[in-house]
Amino acid sequence: MSKTITSDTLSSMNIGPNIPQERRILTAIPGPKSQEIIKRRSEAVSASLGMAIPIVVEKAGGGVIVDIDGNSIIDMGAGIAVVNVGNSADRVVENVIKQVQAFTHTCFMVAPYLGYIEVCEALNRLTPGTHKKKSVLLNSGAEAVENAIKIARAYTKRPAVVVFEHGYHGRTNLTMAMTAKNMPYKEGFGPFASEIYRMPMAYPFRFTGDAQKCAVETLETVTHKIEKEIGARNVAAIVIEPIQGEGGFIVPPKGFLPGLAKFAKDNGIVFVADEVQTGFGRTGKMFAIEHENVDADLITTAKGIAGGFPLAAVTGRAEMLDSVHASGLGGTFGGNPVACAAALGAIATIEEEDLVNQANVIGEIMVTALADMAKKYSVIGEIRGAGAMQAIELIKPGTIEPNSEAMSEVIKYCQQKGVLILSAGTYSNVIRLLPPLVIPVHLLKEALEIIDEAFATL
Repeated sequence: MSKTITSDTLSSMNIGPNIPQERRILTAIPGPKSQEIIKRRSEAVSASLGMAIPIVVEKAGGGVIVDIDGNSIIDMGAGIAVVNVGNSADRVVENVIKQVQAFTHTCFMVAPYLGYIEVCEALNRLTPGTHKKKSVLLNSGAEAVENAIKIARAYTKRPAVVVFEHGYHGRTNLTMAMTAKNMPYKEGFGPFASEIYRMPMAYPFRFTGDAQKCAVETLETVTHKIEKEIGARNVAAIVIEPIQGEGGFIVPPKGFLPGLAKFAKDNGIVFVADEVQTGFGRTGKMFAIEHENVDADLITTAKGIAGGFPLAAVTGRAEMLDSVHASGLGGTFGGNPVACAAALGAIATIEEEDLVNQANVIGEIMVTALADMAKKYSVIGEIRGAGAMQAIELIKPGTIEPNSEAMSEVIKYCQQKGVLILSAGTYSNVIRLLPPLVIPVHLLKEALEIIDEAFATL
């Protein structure tokens, strides 16, 4: 187990800018300066973009975000699991500066460079499985998922793609078809790509019976539907998040993922693990599928890969990556040299500072505090997650009916007190906690105390 991170250890680890690791509220949130800039935002920026907290950021690092009014807010979102290594982590910044000074772009398909190759080598080494692996670098999680589908179809010569209820895979046309939730992701944007088939998800909290029964019965239902409604011989890929992100941090019960992977292998189907949100130490393993020792054929990554820079990847069996014809994959900016430099800095930080184990330390602290809250507040239906990826599903007491109103009130209270937390869930009733893996323990505990206060005010 790694040493728990305090302000002193954070400084000694040389992670991020030297920002005091404290919650500090100087104005109402939003403050007057933020309000002024947000008015400019409303005039200049499409109203279609959401805003989780109405502040304007001046700087961020460690476990805090500082706004232009001087408020220091505890960050329990990490840019949606992106800055796992913290904002402006030293190794990331140093690598980026050196790369920017050398060159910013050539397009890897025009004139290749070492950074792209080194990131692929790192991904091939870090992802689970002893089989020969290769990678391709891209720009975003959605683009990675799209390319995984292209690879699976090219390799199998089959059209169909199986996805799951509550899943989220992106906002492009194909990935919108794969994403389960309509509002806000899909409403009004159809028609969508064809040959996408949605299956039931093993969701123990909303299943009558125990977790083991949920795993067995849901797996039976899924495989039966694939065989009878699609035909297993027509399926190119089964795509699943090992822990569903936007769907509400749904953790499938033990046995479900290995059962799916075995069914895929037995039927010549490419098994794709979408690790965009769960990857790079977030769940207390480098990748979430390692919790059940599942070897995916392809793994999609993004978010935490590059310390805040836009980069994504598909990593998997070499014969699958090589099955696509020459120039069939790629893109102008995929694997940008600056993003690759950032990724190498982020990966070095995760490994050298033992942040995978730090995610387990964070998880233990969160689970202990959240379990105490669940005993006190009947609005809490379930606490679930893995490592530094924890969620609270809110219900109307005495039922499993979703309680989105309570979720909104808790989030608003925490924001006013200087704690940024995020929402999730198909039913808009889940609070998700995704602190940077470098958050000092005293800040984490303070944030949890304020979340407790928020529930007490309901």
